[in-house]
Amino acid sequence: MSSQEATQKVTFTLNGETTRAEVHDAETLVDSLREGCGVAGVRVGCRNGDCGSCTAMVDDACVKTCLMLAGRAHGSEVVTLEGLGSLSRPHPVQTAFMEHYAFQCGFCLPGMVFSTISLLARTPHPDEAEIRDALSGNLCRCTGYENIVKAVRHAAAMLAAGNPENS
Repeated sequence: MSSQEATQKVTFTLNGETTRAEVHDAETLVDSLREGCGVAGVRVGCRNGDCGSCTAMVDDACVKTCLMLAGRAHGSEVVTLEGLGSLSRPHPVQTAFMEHYAFQCGFCLPGMVFSTISLLARTPHPDEAEIRDALSGNLCRCTGYENIVKAVRHAAAMLAAGNPENS
């Protein structure tokens, strides 16, 4: 970036911690999170919103951070995979994905997990078409999607059965 580009100071909550950053006006949130904040859970893939590898939750909305300017995060709550659960207490969606081996390389994981969380928040008992539609903005080249769909169904069942750990 040119040293003459304008910058702005932003403050937001990142995975529960107040974060302050100075960002260039044209800087995307994915770049700010990775380079400025050291968060690796958002990945840089296509840079045009097609793959979902940069997905995070911003103010409880599933957002492709490659399409969002970092300055727009000012005052927001941002949650990446690092802030979703822990090794000892994973989010039910993370548990379901692990139990159904719904990822291999993990590159698509942010988009798949956060799309699932967003789907289940608005549709607690989705059918297969609703699941596939919700995941359609994410690309996975490893699994063939069958295990991902099974994991979403399992996560829905876990949440419906009252397994609200970290949800």
